[in-house]
Amino acid sequence: MNAPIIQLLVLAGIAVFLILKLRSVLGTREGFEKPPVTIERRRNPGFEVIEGGPDRDIVDNVPDGSDAAKALAAMKRVDGDFAVGDFVQGARGAYEMILMAFEHGELADVKPFVSDEIYEAFADVVEDRAQRGLTIESEFIGVSDIAITEVEFDEVSREADVTVRFIGELTYQVRDAAGDVIEGNATTPKRQKDVWTFSRVMGSDDPNWILVATGE
Repeated sequence: MNAPIIQLLVLAGIAVFLILKLRSVLGTREGFEKPPVTIERRRNPGFEVIEGGPDRDIVDNVPDGSDAAKALAAMKRVDGDFAVGDFVQGARGAYEMILMAFEHGELADVKPFVSDEIYEAFADVVEDRAQRGLTIESEFIGVSDIAITEVEFDEVSREADVTVRFIGELTYQVRDAAGDVIEGNATTPKRQKDVWTFSRVMGSDDPNWILVATGE
């Protein structure tokens, strides 16, 4: 056996040894496997506060440095699960739910989400309609604008009041006892502005905000 062939056999043996050694250390992969990913669980996902910078969750909803922004920051310090963006989305849903329950006279469904005073005021209007034989036909279309206008927070009692302005769109008509339309139009949407105040004790076990005041 000549020298070149011997050298080739020696090199092949070394290569096989190295391949076996690497397989034992690294293991094997099939196809294009993704490396393992570590997921860090954070409160209020989607909102990141840069050290020394503004909290985007707050300044995206109220002016930076305003009294409302300071109150919201204090609320977040007390309740780490509170996010302003989540509150705004929840308020949007509550507005539709409560408004349509009032229009349709189905207040029992929303009683847990309104104060006793608001419930009684709504109930009085619904009862007056019934006595006059009026029927409301209404369909909610959506909220064209929503904004936080005022925030108050008592750091001692931890009670927070957040006032929100809504501009909603809905179809609306009123029929009398004879079934005749006496107000509104079923095909032409109307814009309705409402200013509602929601209240909650921050950090409490009850996550629900309660409607405590209404206005225009």
